[in-house]
Amino acid sequence: MFVDESGFMLQPTVRRTWAPVGQTPIHHSWDRHDRLSAISAITVSPKRRRLGLYFDILDHNVKTDDFEAFVVRLLRRLSRPIILVMDRLQVHRAAARHLEARFGRRIGIEWLPAYAPDLNPDEQVWNRAKYTDLANFLPDDVNELGHAMAASFRRTRSQQRLLRSFFKHAELPV
Repeated sequence: MFVDESGFMLQPTVRRTWAPVGQTPIHHSWDRHDRLSAISAITVSPKRRRLGLYFDILDHNVKTDDFEAFVVRLLRRLSRPIILVMDRLQVHRAAARHLEARFGRRIGIEWLPAYAPDLNPDEQVWNRAKYTDLANFLPDDVNELGHAMAASFRRTRSQQRLLRSFFKHAELPV
């Protein structure tokens, strides 16, 4: 299971767009700093090699307790031992200690090398959401942003070929 988190702001991620000839496209937004955070995990089933995407959206920065609770929910849902593959963010390290003490052999931890986000296929979940699904998106408030994020993650979850492309981008076999 590859795990990561990211933040989403109310400010739009401005990407290339189009407009009728002679009309410059304009985003009407103001300096808004409200944000949401999200945690996601890409799972690989051991026998069928089917990929899954699980996520949680939070109204604050991800803390150790949030990360730990997310992994515990996945452990209950998957009902088998898991191996967490993640970066060395302090939240991850603290949660890993708690999870290993609590679940023992049911959970294994593998650390990605420092400064190597390109090795984590889950990074592409954020890339897809921010730069494709939510590009140029101007939400009115964090509720609208949260609904759009969830819709993006659900669309991504339903596309096996897209999830496999995240592994190809990381140069990892599935």
